[in-house]
Amino acid sequence: MNDRRLLLFGIPSLSLIITLLMAPDHQTWTVPLFSVSWAISLYFTAFLWIGNRTLWNWLLRRLPHVDQTKRRLWSLAGLSVVGTSVATVLLRLPLHWLLPQYFGLDFQSQMAGTFFNLFPTLAVLTLYETIYFFRQWEQNLRRAEQLQSAGVQSQLEALQSQLDPHFLFNTLNTLSALIEPGNKPAQEFVEQLADVYRYVLLTRDKTTVSLAEELAFVDTYLALQKVRFRDNLRVTTTVAPAALTARVAPLSVQLLVENALKHNVASRQFPLELRLLADGTGYFTVENTLRPRTAGLAPGTGMGLANVRHRYELLQAPHPVTVSTEAGWFRVQLPLLAE
Repeated sequence: MNDRRLLLFGIPSLSLIITLLMAPDHQTWTVPLFSVSWAISLYFTAFLWIGNRTLWNWLLRRLPHVDQTKRRLWSLAGLSVVGTSVATVLLRLPLHWLLPQYFGLDFQSQMAGTFFNLFPTLAVLTLYETIYFFRQWEQNLRRAEQLQSAGVQSQLEALQSQLDPHFLFNTLNTLSALIEPGNKPAQEFVEQLADVYRYVLLTRDKTTVSLAEELAFVDTYLALQKVRFRDNLRVTTTVAPAALTARVAPLSVQLLVENALKHNVASRQFPLELRLLADGTGYFTVENTLRPRTAGLAPGTGMGLANVRHRYELLQAPHPVTVSTEAGWFRVQLPLLAE
């Protein structure tokens, strides 16, 4: 946290307040006496403020997450008491040599000085925690707004249309009723297409879904694509059961699958191999054989993949989305999120 201004103004201000509060009788003060008292107060305040600030920053780096707040605060309380006590004793040693009548080294004097110094220490640490809390609150609010915006953009890309998804979903159900009962493949195709739009509707307001839900949706999406590609599309799914409860951004796996189908050759001579993997590494991997189409569709803009990366950043994923190309394979790894 950048607190240069807080240090420049806070330390002199707090030391001045302590000096004024500790003055026994303001009317008998002289300028030299006031200056010496303020200098001593500034001496203690500066060292104790910077020392406890360093301790707070160290704990914040080690225990930064929200669920670690209670542990961090208890650790901060204990360590700050010990640190302030030790620092008070060390800081009083030079003053004992200069002003032994005011800064004794006996146990009672040391305890009184330590107890007094704990109050401004508590005030400083409370100030830092309050500033940190409000900054986190602002960041989370901004992140939620950006995540909602990114989610809407992802839904629009997945739908590839400006039509109301409710209208499309209801129309598909009507179409299914109009198909001849004996035409089972057509019935199944329309029902699967309706399932795709149902999933889009159900997840449009969610920031994450379970991997099991996303894979069930991807299976339905691939079943629709199989009607078109037939044996030209070969899909292998290998997912550890423990990974199914992990969370992913909705439509993120589907978008990667769609990109593989959109931008690569899938023919009898060169079938498109698609692998979906979750093997306990903390990632869900989508990889496909890399044979870019030379004609037909316009080249990709990379917006879909950029959107996925941005959404996982907003979700504070433990690892970034990684993209790599190796030995004729294109690979994207999505970090699995905690439940």
